[in-house]
Amino acid sequence: MHAKAKVVIIGGGFGGLFTALELASELDVTLITEEDHFLFTPMLYEYFSGEVEEWHIAPRYSELLDDDVQVIRDIVVDADLQSKEVHLSKRSEPLKYDILVLAVGGVTNYAGVPGAEQFSIPFRKIRHADELRLRMNNALDRVAPDLPPQDTRRALTFAVVGAGASGVELSTKMSDLLHDAFRRRALPGDARVIVIEMGDKVVPGMGPEIREFVTDALRQAQVEVHTLTSVLRVTEKSLISEHEGTTTELETAAVVWVGGVRVNPLIEKMAIEKTKRGLILVEPTLQLNNQERVFALGDIAFFPNIAPTLAGTAQLAFQQAGLAARNVRAILAGEKLQTQKFEELGEAVSLGTGRAAVLAGGKAFGGPLARQARFALYTSRLPTWHHRLRVGASWFFEGTDPRPLLSPGLK
Repeated sequence: MHAKAKVVIIGGGFGGLFTALELASELDVTLITEEDHFLFTPMLYEYFSGEVEEWHIAPRYSELLDDDVQVIRDIVVDADLQSKEVHLSKRSEPLKYDILVLAVGGVTNYAGVPGAEQFSIPFRKIRHADELRLRMNNALDRVAPDLPPQDTRRALTFAVVGAGASGVELSTKMSDLLHDAFRRRALPGDARVIVIEMGDKVVPGMGPEIREFVTDALRQAQVEVHTLTSVLRVTEKSLISEHEGTTTELETAAVVWVGGVRVNPLIEKMAIEKTKRGLILVEPTLQLNNQERVFALGDIAFFPNIAPTLAGTAQLAFQQAGLAARNVRAILAGEKLQTQKFEELGEAVSLGTGRAAVLAGGKAFGGPLARQARFALYTSRLPTWHHRLRVGASWFFEGTDPRPLLSPGLK
């Protein structure tokens, strides 16, 4: 094997980080990422609710990767597959590579809705969770204790666009935190959390076994679900939607947009073979067509013959990272490349601050026990054994109780 072959990985999510971890000790690996930390995205909802701390799910790359991996924090403006060069925004000289791994992930899809990108909050990064929590605290602070209940409800209406797993997990967390805040602050009435979905059901990518638990949890959390509803416009203080020909304007304290993902702009402008949706067509080996030294994985790659529930998930990117690393080694060693059938490793959906739903081995269960199982499952999937050990110990000894939306002056 060519020990000094240069491998450039674009993207520091599940696909990029775990590929780097696999190859770190053998090759000259460079990881390019816009952030200084990895994010275990399935638990961003628990960070938002205060059930976990930032260091648990967002360790810095310097803590996870040894010195033999060069981490460059920058934005890739172009990847030239002909000259085998990657161009960065902050560097005048391009990076040369022998092997390129594209793992940039997707970006929030606002679907061209006017005002959506400007006025709504996406939910993909630590700062998004911080912003939403601050917005909720500030909205609570503005409500006077003697305000009529109906006025309180109108002032504390929050809309979540999208009823996939993200929308369900986030809305139930929001509702639980708000109901708890009302009790602590002795406010009249209650808050209102609404989920808006274009389709006809919640969590469309999941099976009926787990959807039953999801539906029940939404009801218990008093989350309103509006299906077959389209968002027409978002303003600074409202959301305009349409259902069966009727247009409604809803006054909102905040709108959170989790209504889908689109292909990363870097991939959009690359002259490579893609599907109609803009996903990169890859071989079963994860190589690009006619580009044997370029791999693509995660949200940006179209891999045929996988279960619909796996598409776009962290667990798929995690599995693909292992295959990509093995095939990088195979190319450099002149060996036969491998393929792999990607398996459903189980589904685990957080449903508020005290319960969850888990699907494993074809059987689903919910409630507080499922919440504990979810924590145990995700402990095993955190990057590096030493990080898993530290986080697992923290969760076991210090607990995972949510952090309340505090009263004025106590944030």
